[in-house]
Amino acid sequence: MFDKLIAVNDHWAAEGMARQVLAEENRFYGGVADADTGIAWPTHTGTQMVMAFWACALSSPASRYYRDEAMLARLELASSFMLRFQHDDGTISPGWTNLHSPPDTGFVVVGLAQVLELLNRQEWEPLAQTRTNLRRFLERTVPAMATGGCHTPNHRWVLSAALGFLYQLTGLPELKERAEQWLAEGIDLTPDGEWTERSNGIYNGVSDVMLYHAAELFDRPELLEPVRRNLRMMAYLIHPDGEVVTDYSGRQDFGSKFDMSSYHFVSLLMASKDRDPFFAALAELAGEALDHPGAGPNNSLLGCLLRPELLDGSVEPGPLPEEYQVIINGNFPREHYLAEMAGAGHGGRIYHSRLHPEFGAPVARERSGVTSTTVMAETNAFFALRHGQAKLLAVGVGSSFEPGYVKMNGMEELEDGYRMFGVESKGYYAPIPSDQLPKSASEPVSPWYLLPHQLREVTHLQGHRVSVELKRTADGYTLRVVCQKPDPVLTQVSFVFGRDGEFQGGELEKADTGTQWWKDGTVRYVSGGDWIELDGGAHEHIAKSIRNVPLPSDCNTLIVNLITPYDRTFHIRLSGVEAQGGAAE
Repeated sequence: MFDKLIAVNDHWAAEGMARQVLAEENRFYGGVADADTGIAWPTHTGTQMVMAFWACALSSPASRYYRDEAMLARLELASSFMLRFQHDDGTISPGWTNLHSPPDTGFVVVGLAQVLELLNRQEWEPLAQTRTNLRRFLERTVPAMATGGCHTPNHRWVLSAALGFLYQLTGLPELKERAEQWLAEGIDLTPDGEWTERSNGIYNGVSDVMLYHAAELFDRPELLEPVRRNLRMMAYLIHPDGEVVTDYSGRQDFGSKFDMSSYHFVSLLMASKDRDPFFAALAELAGEALDHPGAGPNNSLLGCLLRPELLDGSVEPGPLPEEYQVIINGNFPREHYLAEMAGAGHGGRIYHSRLHPEFGAPVARERSGVTSTTVMAETNAFFALRHGQAKLLAVGVGSSFEPGYVKMNGMEELEDGYRMFGVESKGYYAPIPSDQLPKSASEPVSPWYLLPHQLREVTHLQGHRVSVELKRTADGYTLRVVCQKPDPVLTQVSFVFGRDGEFQGGELEKADTGTQWWKDGTVRYVSGGDWIELDGGAHEHIAKSIRNVPLPSDCNTLIVNLITPYDRTFHIRLSGVEAQGGAAE
């Protein structure tokens, strides 16, 4: 594994050199230009990340860039760039998102502190200026880290880890005190191991590695328990091809392709810490997928150069689950916590972030052979199915009632499947009582936004309930979608397939870019040597889309148009699965 880490790092170290801004008159001189924007940023996914590649290469005798003076000059130049782009308050600004950002600075601190530790171990005098620059950068972040705030749940653990590294560097007691304030807020993890943001592709791994650092730096071993629980949960959120389940994420990895590589470093850490074959197996799987060293704070090679014992092979990998039916958060008392939200005092409002009320919603996972199924609550899609190369990425119900996707609020396990329901309500609002009107109501201009709308009584409250039953069959699944509302409400059931395959059969007609009406007949989606076949299409209205129901333009999507009341059953059959009385294809 070490040889692979070196080879991968050398590749990206060279690639980073090609993107470094070398024109002295350029505002971003010394930084590494971002591949997407062409601008050099002082971030943990920008210049600081590439600096870690160069530091690892310069420090490892196995690298072809070991003690390479040209690369050393690039690293020193980048360290000067970091100092120039550090604000007087000690923070940095990713120009595409947060300005003067303590949490983004925290990400950089965690990465650069490890780089500095690695360089301090090298007996090579030419590194002196770079080491001085890095220490100066880190020391200048102290005021921001000791006083700065965050936006999102995982930022608290980023800041805690950053405070730990700075405390190790400076010994300043206020840094430890600040970390203790963040940690006192408690851990936002369900008993089954799911973080608030439900971000299997990105932020689970961030929270895990940051809490590991905080646990070690502050001697808080209890902080490792959430890391263990999340890693154990992740074993059930991997498709047979190694892709991670992102179908229900609450962050930007939603519906995007990720593998387990970002869990490599923290799995190695936990395998070494616990001498646990399970974590060693997770690290092995993540290592097989790894084709990039990782962002600044989560660089596997950097971590292994600082802790050579991580790759000593002393913990033999054990098995990971490959055949299973599980429900994550099936027993989590989510309704109890939601009922207490009113007493929190925030009135349902949070600035520059989200409250994530979907935290702890149930997720069912099934995996057998090449088939991987996800059934999920509190997200736009409630069902996803992978069968070899054939991918049904999402099934959702859109309605003009709210309007938007109908999110399933709960899940019940059946003997042969699952029952879910989504409940919505929508009403109208009466006049504000005259004795509670603001002064502006009697003035020449009465702005709508100055009225106390929270005091209006609700009238004519309407309800809308959609129920879903997913049942296993001998050759696949049946999916029944029901709404008994008598009033005619426009509805669309969407089946989003991958763009790599094609449809055969069925009565289809183009609706919009990337979407087709599925009017009737049996339709088969074929990709590679695998297929998923469905019947149950309908076309009860001619709307191409429903307001607030975005459908991807780069996928192959079938839409079934229904009007309430409806009771529709779709049969889903899979290639290579033997039906009762039939033969496998």
